[in-house]
Amino acid sequence: MLRALTTRRIVTAAAFGGGGLTVLGGLTFALLVAEARSARRIIQGSVNFLPPATDGLYGRRLPGEPISFAMLGDSTAAGIGVHEPEETAAGLLASGLSASAGRPVRLTNVAVSGSRSEALREQVSQALEAGPEIAVIMIGANDVTARIAAAESVRHLEEAVRRLREAGCEVVVGTCPDLGSVEPLMQPLRWIAQRTSRQLAAAQTVVVVQTGGRTVSLGDLLGRDFAIEPGEFFSADRYHPSARGYGAAAAALLPSVSAALGLEPEARFGEGVLPIYLAAASAAEKPGTEVTARGDGASRSRWATLLRRTGGAAPARPSSDGSTLPEVAPGMA
Repeated sequence: MLRALTTRRIVTAAAFGGGGLTVLGGLTFALLVAEARSARRIIQGSVNFLPPATDGLYGRRLPGEPISFAMLGDSTAAGIGVHEPEETAAGLLASGLSASAGRPVRLTNVAVSGSRSEALREQVSQALEAGPEIAVIMIGANDVTARIAAAESVRHLEEAVRRLREAGCEVVVGTCPDLGSVEPLMQPLRWIAQRTSRQLAAAQTVVVVQTGGRTVSLGDLLGRDFAIEPGEFFSADRYHPSARGYGAAAAALLPSVSAALGLEPEARFGEGVLPIYLAAASAAEKPGTEVTARGDGASRSRWATLLRRTGGAAPARPSSDGSTLPEVAPGMA
């Protein structure tokens, strides 16, 4: 209940122009600044700053008009941490969507590493030039590390989703990941990062669903597996996903992307209807959970549908000539 009330407070502050909750308070930040600098040195000392070029046509051998797909967001949307387009979340989603639809997919990736939510305004303008039918946004981690007020972050996200929806584009948002799963962070910074990440993810869910999009919680999707298989789900910088990590994220997002376009529905479980703030708080705690507006067409409804999907097509790997090879994504076997 406390997290739901916190979510309501953040969203209310966003609606009325208030600052809301700053992600890391001043006293806490002062106490932990040395530790944060140490973690930053570890990350920046090993990161691959150039993401693979993912734009292009996926499934080119398939018949039909290509689906226009746009990817927006930060370094995870851009694909920092891997070297090949087929290892990124964007490439995996484009290939998986092509296999699911039986049509080519033209991917336009406007994501930029280091972006905060305020960067979405420019990214949406770029994406709209491609006339997207579906857009995926992955954003929030840099808002947390930059101590941006959560209410300010979700205002930018709400504006981005609204502009895309007004252009007739379906929107799926992968909400802020749980930064408490990042290995270079030590306690108590790890606990604070987890708490604030989940608060932002819940608030993102509310504004996205109320604006006509749907969300998928990424949470500690990678953190749980990282504890079992260190080094397998994160790249060399221990911050950005590896190929297996991006495969896990794409597998969580793809069923919702397919459903947003009205493709063949997959089996699903755990469906229920909850007040939107409770649905958002619950999803933030359960990675892979989708939240969408209650099926009555009212985007500003106080109720939301909460569900976890299973049985969706695994992301497919594009071949060197751009055709789609329908195989299991890295790490999904």
